[in-house]
Formats: sequence, structure tokens, C-alpha cells
Amino acid sequence: MGPIGARRLAPEVACLVVVDVLSFTTSVTVAVEAGTRVFPYAWRDETAAAFAREKAAELAVGRRAATAASPWSLSPAALRRAPAVPRLVLPSPSGSAISAAAGGSTVVAGCLRNAKAVGRWLAGHGYGTPERPLAVIAAGEGWPDGSLRPALEDLLGAGAIIAELQSHGAGPLSPEAAAARSAFVGTADVAGAVAACSSGIELAEGGFAEDVAIAVELNASGVVPVLTEGTFDASPEKWRGGGGR
Repeated sequence: MGPIGARRLAPEVACLVVVDVLSFTTSVTVAVEAGTRVFPYAWRDETAAAFAREKAAELAVGRRAATAASPWSLSPAALRRAPAVPRLVLPSPSGSAISAAAGGSTVVAGCLRNAKAVGRWLAGHGYGTPERPLAVIAAGEGWPDGSLRPALEDLLGAGAIIAELQSHGAGPLSPEAAAARSAFVGTADVAGAVAACSSGIELAEGGFAEDVAIAVELNASGVVPVLTEGTFDASPEKWRGGGGR
């Protein structure tokens, strides 16, 4: 869908759930768990640096550009090791760009780590009904020419959230949402599927297998990052728990 689709869809729904498992929304959960407020931004360039200065925030760099002086990056593993900071600008061309573009409705960062918590939070706020429709956006990846590359990990992350939401009575599901739910429910080994998919292999071969391992910590997090005044922060109503499907 991308940022353009998010901008068009936002006025039509009460809530957008952005799912970018490898790795924006996973990284958001890790950062927010540490008490960091995360600013989404579409590009990692000189405008991002200016934006970070304006917000008095640290700027996350590319995975391979992280240093001792600037240890924050899109890598969830790097964020776990880095010192926690109050404010962080976290650019990415997929999940972050979609989040930044989706004004006009509530925006939630969802992934496999917090799927159950997000589903319960959405249901508790009445989202996913005809009165309060929502959209779960599987962000996907990008080909070198900028076109969208569908991503299995995001389909499964979206399906996990939709499955939990439906278990609390939300619906009816669109055919697309039902297909995503079926993909998740029908996958016996979600962690194995993500590790073996194109994105998982790409990260592992690049030396970032730990990022994949963190991304598949299914339901390990009770944090629900909600975009408020331009930053993702934890909803005060956390569901604490997890483990298993």
C-alpha cells in the first residue's frame, strides 16, 4: 500500500494498524518498552537530521552505520543494546513512512511481538466494527526500483493481530483480512517461516539474524505503541502477558 495508500485510507477508517515486522514496528516496540518516544520519518537523509534537531531527539542511522557514538538504528537488537533515550527519530521507507503519512486517524504500531496486546487493545476500544472500522496495513518491502515487494512476515503479523481481534468479537472481516488471518492460523511454525522467508534470509545473510530472532518473539510484549502528536508512545492501558499463540 505504501504512504500514498495510507493517506487515502486514513480518512475512511477510525484506526490504522501498521505492521512492519522486519523491522520498523518491531523496533518501535523495543524502543517504547525502554521508555523512548519514537518519531516516524520517511527518509534517512539531511532532512531527517534537521527533523531530529527540531524535536530534540536522537536520530537512528542505518543498520551498518551504527557506532559507539551513534548506536541507535532500525535494528531491534541494536536498540536493545543502546542506551535508552527520551526521544528517537526512526526513519524507514516502509513502516515509518506509512505511519508518518497516515494522519487523520489513530495509528498503532503492530508486529508479532505485540500482536495479542494490540488485538485486545483494539477490541477494548471498539475498533474493528462497522461503527469504528480499521485497516491493518502489511507494509511490505521495496524493490530497488522503489516498487512494493510483498512480505510474508508482514502478512503473518497482520494475520496475528486480526486473529486476536476477531476472537474478541470484531468483524465482519474483509476478504483480505480473512486471508491474512488464515495465513497466520494455518502456519504451524511462524518463527521458522519468518526466518526462512526472503526478508529473514536477507537479514541473516547480512549479519542481522538477531533482528529476526527478536521479531519472532510472538506475543512477548504487552506494549501498544500509539501515535500521538507525531510520536509513538505506549498506550497507558497495557495488556501484560504473552507467550504462545
